[in-house]
Amino acid sequence: MMQHILDDIAAEMALETERGKVADYIPQLAHVDPNQFGIAVATPDGKVYSAGDADTLFSIQSISKVFTLTLALNRLGSTLWNHVGREPSGDPFNSITILEYESGKPRNPFINAGAIAVVDAIMSGREPTEILDEILQFVQVIADDDSIGFDYRVAMSEIDHEDRNAALAHFMKSFGHLKHDVDKILNTYFHHCSIAMSCEQLARAGLFLVSNGVNQPTGVKVINSQQSRRINSLMMMCGHYDGSGEFAYRVGLPGKSGVGGGILTIAPGKGSIAVWSPGLNPVGNSKLGSKALERLVKQTGWSVFSK
Repeated sequence: MMQHILDDIAAEMALETERGKVADYIPQLAHVDPNQFGIAVATPDGKVYSAGDADTLFSIQSISKVFTLTLALNRLGSTLWNHVGREPSGDPFNSITILEYESGKPRNPFINAGAIAVVDAIMSGREPTEILDEILQFVQVIADDDSIGFDYRVAMSEIDHEDRNAALAHFMKSFGHLKHDVDKILNTYFHHCSIAMSCEQLARAGLFLVSNGVNQPTGVKVINSQQSRRINSLMMMCGHYDGSGEFAYRVGLPGKSGVGGGILTIAPGKGSIAVWSPGLNPVGNSKLGSKALERLVKQTGWSVFSK
């Protein structure tokens, strides 16, 4: 049944002519062929269903913020919220406006400023290479796949065009919200955003959020159930930036998008869903990915708002 649904969705997406625009402000992403679409669903019993370009690697970009947030909650617990808030921003992901109004404290962990603050919080005096090793190893463990790595070309492309994110970081630093050297924080941030995964790998990596913090196929307890619920709630409220309300309205599931065209979506108790199509809508979320998830929820009834 699930495989049939995914095959139908992939066939439908292949016919779409309006595919959005790739994130050309990161030059390396501008070269990605927009005529690609992949979808995968991982279920707690260890099965993975997929269709389209589901085994093609792509830069997960801001989806990685889910994983650094998880590490931060594991390490810092509720003290993390001294560094970053839990409210929707209502502004673009790289906006500096709210930072000025709120004295340099980011609204949530999923906007760029918030993710930069999370990186600063988990560095704990360590060098970028040390914390990046920890982040990558963590992703490999939750995805049960040690082949996952960084796309260094994307990371260097982001570093070469870092002005907006550097401005955010220096602004937060001026208010005393960052402890570490800005260049080291940004180096870590850009590299964890450059992690390359396929839809199948990404769907597996999200399974711990399906089952109250436990990756059922591997038996690994990643976080406690309360932390899992809180991450899911933040994904629902803030995971698509100023498009989060529209995504909740149309899909009704916690999700986190990335400007590489991927979206990780969680159906609690049911499955972890990853979609990828590089073309973005005007607010920076995958155009076809969002449409495909709406189709999937209609056919499965997996919305958290369904009876």
